[in-house]
Amino acid sequence: MRRTVFNEDHEAFRETLRAFIEAEVVPVYDEWFAAGQAPRDFYYKLAELGVFGIRVDEEYGGAGIDSYKFEAVLYEETARAGITFGGSGVHVLLGLPYIKLLATDEQKKRYLPKFVSGEEMWAIAMTEPGTGSDLAGMKTTAKLSEDGTHYVLNGSKTFITGGVHADQMIVCARTDAPRADDRRHGISLLVVDTKSEGYSVGRKLDKLGLKTSDTAELAFVDVKVPVENLLGEENKGFSYLGHNLASERWGIAYGAYAQAKAAVRFAKQYVQERTVFGKPVAHFQNTKFELAACQAEVDAAEAVADRATEALDAGELTPAEAASAKLFCTEVAHRVIDRCLQLHGGYGFMNEYPIARLYADNRVNRIYGGTSEIMKSIIAKDMGL
Repeated sequence: MRRTVFNEDHEAFRETLRAFIEAEVVPVYDEWFAAGQAPRDFYYKLAELGVFGIRVDEEYGGAGIDSYKFEAVLYEETARAGITFGGSGVHVLLGLPYIKLLATDEQKKRYLPKFVSGEEMWAIAMTEPGTGSDLAGMKTTAKLSEDGTHYVLNGSKTFITGGVHADQMIVCARTDAPRADDRRHGISLLVVDTKSEGYSVGRKLDKLGLKTSDTAELAFVDVKVPVENLLGEENKGFSYLGHNLASERWGIAYGAYAQAKAAVRFAKQYVQERTVFGKPVAHFQNTKFELAACQAEVDAAEAVADRATEALDAGELTPAEAASAKLFCTEVAHRVIDRCLQLHGGYGFMNEYPIARLYADNRVNRIYGGTSEIMKSIIAKDMGL
């Protein structure tokens, strides 16, 4: 089936990106994997490639292209190579939408040029040790000073992707107590300079997968945050978080589809080269049937991912549609990658093979951005159930 989601510009970007990955990432990826993060200077290379500025207006140094399709190409090419770009994904997919949606003109002039150049990497701190997906239950506070010039931030966060390298952190904090009839009231978004006194990065967390993506615990002790760093209106942060969930879940869905597609590629190549009982593994009927079934699932996931991409670019992707795409694509990826690993036999369990790393990387897709169970609840509510 011929895809219509990409044009010549996207394919030209794909060629450039593929060459970049082969030259700049593949030769050193094992070092990143062992270190548990990509080096900070790598993000300057991504900036030079133009990855950070695609959806940023030209006046701030970006390309001014209001489309997620170039990011879709990035998901496909990194998965195809069996690598990731470290914590850079959260910089663009999560950080940028909040700046574009909420920042004032003054804030955009202050933040976006350094965002595009890679001089300042962004991340967002939502989750707390005791709250998990219950963001309305967060305890981190930001109290306005008596003279009204700054907030005083206190609390902690965990599972913060990009938390080690971040220069600017969007912190979700309580600026007011929850109301009896609205637990979501009182949350605000503050841009915190990670060099601020009282801001500290705790443990770099040792994850099952996504080894090159730095993930950390954060602590805030009387951190002074200028009032000029408030994103959007005070106490309305929860609604802003919900507004950007559709694009976040699209990213997870598309990334999962790309991983499933890559898994089939890895398995096909392996079974054609691996010989047992004097024959290539690809010769056996079970191998053919397994890969055929996987390919059919990938085809379906591709259609769902492409449809969600078109809807997102048109500004029409609803929360329920994003949840449906995430649920379907992540569950397909789970099944496909598992079956493709099985076709590798014992070698599939070795980290030197990309299928093993892909298996570990993929597992979190059904957890972060909202678990599969939460996705089902959103879809069911949309169905009137």
